[in-house]
Amino acid sequence: MPDTTASSVLFVCVHNAGRSQMAAAFLTHLAGDRVQVRSAGSAPADTVNPAVVEAMAEVGVDIATEVPKVLTTDAVQASDVVITMGCGDTCPVLPGKRYLDWDLPDPAGRGVAAVRPIRDEIEKRIRGLVDEIAPAARP
Repeated sequence: MPDTTASSVLFVCVHNAGRSQMAAAFLTHLAGDRVQVRSAGSAPADTVNPAVVEAMAEVGVDIATEVPKVLTTDAVQASDVVITMGCGDTCPVLPGKRYLDWDLPDPAGRGVAAVRPIRDEIEKRIRGLVDEIAPAARP
């Protein structure tokens, strides 16, 4: 029987091409269908950062087919937890939502070597989030 009470998490950054894509991919990878995952950007890029795609592939998570998405109020309304990563005042704040702001460097314009520590920090934070909102989902 599917879990219909799964938490819903929205990751938001400016371009939806790096940090929020990595966070969404890690949460999906670690929690599976126990958590509904969305990501979006306040000013989405055309494509996901290639260095981010490469860094994620190194840890066995394929995001090569992901596409940056625009942040909508509907996405915020449909989420229980909204995690922002540098989108500032452009992120809509709605009552009844839990907001977390993760201060992480922007991988835009950086090579894969600079993206790895950002990726690793995001994975660490996602593992903590999984322990909190979907503990049975962690492998």
